Amino acid sequence: MFTDRARILSRGFVEPVALALGRIGLTPNGITFIGAALHVVVAWLLFHGRFAAGGAMLALAAGIDGLDGTLARKTGQTSSLGAFLDSTFDRISEILTFLGLVAYAEWGAKAVGGAPLSASLVFLAASGSVMVSYARARSEGIGRGTKVGLLGRMERMVILVLGLVTTQVAAALWIIAVGSWLTTGFRIYDVWRQSGRTAAETRT
Repeated sequence: MFTDRARILSRGFVEPVALALGRIGLTPNGITFIGAALHVVVAWLLFHGRFAAGGAMLALAAGIDGLDGTLARKTGQTSSLGAFLDSTFDRISEILTFLGLVAYAEWGAKAVGGAPLSASLVFLAASGSVMVSYARARSEGIGRGTKVGLLGRMERMVILVLGLVTTQVAAALWIIAVGSWLTTGFRIYDVWRQSGRTAAETRT
């Protein structure tokens, strides 16, 4: 996926920033909480129809989200609790972002005189996004870890940020909705395939 390549390419920038934050006293879990808190601001901006500002804040928040794991690995602070908090708050952050868009679709558009947005479309994109992450987490839980498919979290965030800053929000949501559900299907199939292969090897 694009996510893995992006991490490799950005390592030269991300690692120094993460270590600098560590030197001023921030912990990996502290960075996780800050990233999640910024998504509250994202949701507020989206509810008020300030899509460009919301997109810029989302890009900043997503960037901060990527620093906690790097700091933990570089300073030997990795832990099962940290991994759990990182994954859980990633989901909370994503839900907050879509919550801001749902609130805009239901109430904000009329209040600010903005362009209408379908709450059903936001729901399809949000539910698909959650299912992509759930499929990966559950597959890892049963020893069949899978990351196949085009729309991992970073890909979804890039698409949404671009859609927000260009005010092509509906188009971005359609791409995320369709791509996320297709990715979920690919991951279901991949786990099914892995399970069938293991069963065949066991019989032989």
